[in-house]
Amino acid sequence: MNQPAAAPIAAPAPASAERRRVREALLLELTQVPTAAGHEDRVMAFIDAWLGRFAGRVTVARDDVGNYLVTQRRHDGTRPLLLATAHLDHPAFVVTKVDADGTLHLEFRGGVNDPYFVGAALELVGPGEARAEAVIATLDGKATPFKTVTARVKGAAPAWVAAGCMARWAFPRAEIKDGCILTDACDDLAAAAAALCAFEELLDEPGCAHFGLLLTVAEEVGFQGTIHAARNGWVPKDAVLLCLENSRSFPHDSPIGAGAILRVGDRISVFTPEITNRLTEVFWFVTKLDASFRWQRKLMPGGACEATAFAAYGYRSTCLCLPLGNYHNMVDIDGVAAGTAEAKVGREFVSIEDFHSLVRMLHVAATLMDAPAGERTPDLMERLYREKSFVMRK
Repeated sequence: MNQPAAAPIAAPAPASAERRRVREALLLELTQVPTAAGHEDRVMAFIDAWLGRFAGRVTVARDDVGNYLVTQRRHDGTRPLLLATAHLDHPAFVVTKVDADGTLHLEFRGGVNDPYFVGAALELVGPGEARAEAVIATLDGKATPFKTVTARVKGAAPAWVAAGCMARWAFPRAEIKDGCILTDACDDLAAAAAALCAFEELLDEPGCAHFGLLLTVAEEVGFQGTIHAARNGWVPKDAVLLCLENSRSFPHDSPIGAGAILRVGDRISVFTPEITNRLTEVFWFVTKLDASFRWQRKLMPGGACEATAFAAYGYRSTCLCLPLGNYHNMVDIDGVAAGTAEAKVGREFVSIEDFHSLVRMLHVAATLMDAPAGERTPDLMERLYREKSFVMRK
């Protein structure tokens, strides 16, 4: 008896207009939440409220430094977890002392070049929606473990401005303009937003019970949350980690608007080849089925990524990233370094279409990485040999 033909494997469909609207609303909200390494509390509160919508369907674990591991209750452990990983901090300031004359002393937790500090406006973040403005007066770029600045509050300093409160660059409200979101902190909150969107959309999807979230703290000061989770074995050793990032765009190599990027490596390492190669295979497979699926594959050798940190502790990991403008809020980095442009801080930006591309890449990874989709590279090599080996006999 003839067996029925297997159903063809389908690519995850592009998002509907309504789903795009919901994603973009979350993206706008989350990327404006104040955060700094060690002061991710407001982002955590946002995530806790978001997770509350799925009570009974998810399991939420927290370690002693604040990292999140979010899994689906329906996951039975027969497949290793596939974890979309993002960090919850962004370069920002923490007040260490307030002098009697009102002078603020702050440390900067993150990486920004020295010319961008003196004269820049800060937003001091208080309880609730309380805010105050200050201006940086001096910089000690050689201070350790963090650069330090002094600043003066505009007007009278509120009573809540004290050691321990945080500050960030002062920017207008976020907006979507000319196809991009311009906002306080794409790195890494835009990637975290993509992870949340993908997780919610896959929560009841057949075959995706293994898809979860790993959200880390203090990445901007040396992968502190990542290393803590990895060295203590808090994340299951057989998990596959898709580390999400926002990586500086270079127009002629990693352009904004050409799709999110499967990042092969960083300045320290090349990520786990078996995972990166498998994603390459399935992404090309989906591209052949649907030409609207846009993505890039790049080395992206600048900076370092959590995928390297996890791999150093024996985890299988790779990176998906959004090409980023105004990396770490630095406008025209190359022009400033060359002395041809004035140093100014500005809102980070990524393409809205790249953001949707990143969410779709997570859908593809969750549904097709383990499926017989796309030609495996060894099989491709064998086929090429069989089809073309006649040339060696001529």
